[in-house]
Amino acid sequence: MIKIRRILSLSLLALLPAIALRAADTPTITISKSDMIAIAIQSVSGPDGAAVTKTLESDLAATGYFTLASPNSASYIVGGSSSGAELDGKVADHGGRAAVAGTYNGDARAKAHAFANDIVQTLTGNRGIAGTRIAFTATRSGAKEIYIADCDGTGIQQLTHDNSISVGPALSSDGHLLAYTGYKAGYADIYLVNLSNGSRNRIIKYPGTNSGPAFNPGGDRIACTLSKDGNPELYVCGLNGSAHRLTYTPGIESSPTWSPSGDEIIYSYDDHSGPQLYRISASGGSGEHLSTGYNYCTEPDWAPDGAKVAFNVREGGSFAVAVMDLRGGGVRVVAQGERPVWGPDSRHIIFSDDGVLYLMDVQSGRKKAIVTGLGRASEPTWAN
Repeated sequence: MIKIRRILSLSLLALLPAIALRAADTPTITISKSDMIAIAIQSVSGPDGAAVTKTLESDLAATGYFTLASPNSASYIVGGSSSGAELDGKVADHGGRAAVAGTYNGDARAKAHAFANDIVQTLTGNRGIAGTRIAFTATRSGAKEIYIADCDGTGIQQLTHDNSISVGPALSSDGHLLAYTGYKAGYADIYLVNLSNGSRNRIIKYPGTNSGPAFNPGGDRIACTLSKDGNPELYVCGLNGSAHRLTYTPGIESSPTWSPSGDEIIYSYDDHSGPQLYRISASGGSGEHLSTGYNYCTEPDWAPDGAKVAFNVREGGSFAVAVMDLRGGGVRVVAQGERPVWGPDSRHIIFSDDGVLYLMDVQSGRKKAIVTGLGRASEPTWAN
């Protein structure tokens, strides 16, 4: 449990403008320290203060909103004391006036993550990503299995040990549930894992293929592709396996992703001339084509802010990550790789490239490898 007393900051800084990129362009990102908030992080006192300080530095630097500075040149100074399971964290402006003050509970990393997210929320008005959870597929064991970790790649744990094919993980927004496509019974079925107690159930097991689960924002429904009626179509299913069919087409629907409101779904549709992105009501109806300018579009992921969707494009035989502005329609390629997923801040994405998972700040273009050495890591999902 975290107890927080928050004092509004004295000023909010404008976010960096997005720089439009196209697939054929050489990505050029110009970033200035003056565009970010200068903060100084003083050593947190206490037995685990060094660990808390190190985690805070990493968390705040990764956000893209802050640049680390000396106390004399910083706009805000971060500090505190940590004892046992409790951290008293404080942020003051250069004049000594309080901007954030709170008490945070847990181990060193948990306390630091909570404090870092509070700083981000208060000083920028945006959600933080520190301590949020991801899941992904990796082949370290020789089979495709599901793993979970923190979004910075720490704390990796193997979740499934099916010794078959376990793919397409999806996390609920609160991070408590995970659904995936598994072949443990010999067929492609959808399994549900409760990450709080470890229980697992095969919830969608119709004849044919059951694949590509995606949780709605409330975590009580799953969109997926089923072929129980012949052709692979898009369905919305309850966690008890009940299924409501959304599409009736001669092509193949896949990779659904929900709008933040839960009212709509974007998905990939292939009528055998190349997959394209479509948008449909979560209750059914006719899909609306989204014009991206690309002939091959798959694996969409709707950002939590509702304003954009990230997806794969393919040109010249390789995959790239593109972002589409759903309000203005503009599309830009931001990286080479596959299966992009948004973080809670709608600014960072995680994607795979050549068996490595990368965390990328879409606004600045900065990226870093977060999962390596697990065979081929792919298909990330992010709780948000």
